[in-house]
Amino acid sequence: MKSTKEYKELEKKYYMQVVNRMPPVLVEGNGTVVKDNDGKEYLDFTAGWAVLNLGHSHESVTSAIKDQAGKILQMSNLFYTTPQLSLAETIVENSAVDRVFFCNSGAEANEGASKLARKWGKKKLNGAFEIITTLNSFHGRTQAMMAATGQPHYQDNWRPLMPGFINVDYNDIDKIKEAYNENVCAVMIEPLQGEGGVNVPNDGYLKEVQDFCKSKNILFILDEVQTGMGRLGTLFGYQRFEGVEPDVMTLAKALGSGAPLGAFCSKEFCSVLEPGDHGSTFGGNALTTAAGAAAAKYMVENNIPELA
Repeated sequence: MKSTKEYKELEKKYYMQVVNRMPPVLVEGNGTVVKDNDGKEYLDFTAGWAVLNLGHSHESVTSAIKDQAGKILQMSNLFYTTPQLSLAETIVENSAVDRVFFCNSGAEANEGASKLARKWGKKKLNGAFEIITTLNSFHGRTQAMMAATGQPHYQDNWRPLMPGFINVDYNDIDKIKEAYNENVCAVMIEPLQGEGGVNVPNDGYLKEVQDFCKSKNILFILDEVQTGMGRLGTLFGYQRFEGVEPDVMTLAKALGSGAPLGAFCSKEFCSVLEPGDHGSTFGGNALTTAAGAAAAKYMVENNIPELA
């Protein structure tokens, strides 16, 4: 095994310098403990950026991955695969949504949700295409999601931003009402803002946003990439807030318990995407959904969210 210094030199030579890394070179993890290449142990307080809600190398997940890897890794979505359908069933049967599409990351999930919203606007709202989001939000680093993310330090280097997103103050329903116009097709917010500072919604705020969306026939999208899969004490974060149900919900991070997996989900009434509207080569492949299905099953059967 190379030395820590040698690994760092390799990273500097070959990897795009877009990440400010911490010093350890990590090679192993179990539960909340990770180990570097020199054998030193650390407590992992990052959980892989809110990914490892069951901890590193959880037996239910690693066993599912090993088993699936010996069968089939990847087909296209032209064919049925059983882990994908198992995970979709678990999500739907334990939430307010009716349909699921799997992708590879949170940014992809939010891109998919925004496409669904724009299709809704095209079909139901005379071509409405704008989506209201909030300041201090985080929805991803793709071109569109940087415009959705209401943080100037993520946006400034990429202006002019992609049109179609309106950033307003979080926790203020009046700002959403003021921003609304006939071109708006949806509001997309996080149940609790994570990257923007762990900002908790005021009592009733999410319900007010939901009710406003319903009154205008626009979609209420909840970005549950960070709050989903048990992090707020319920399987999905919105379930902590009385009377709140998203029309569209996005998931990633802990959904795959370490495997690259995301999803956007919708209620039946707004499931407007048709064959050819969206797709993904790797999204929902057998290996990642096997990991996700095992993690979700373990969480539900063992009431893991209650430990949060």
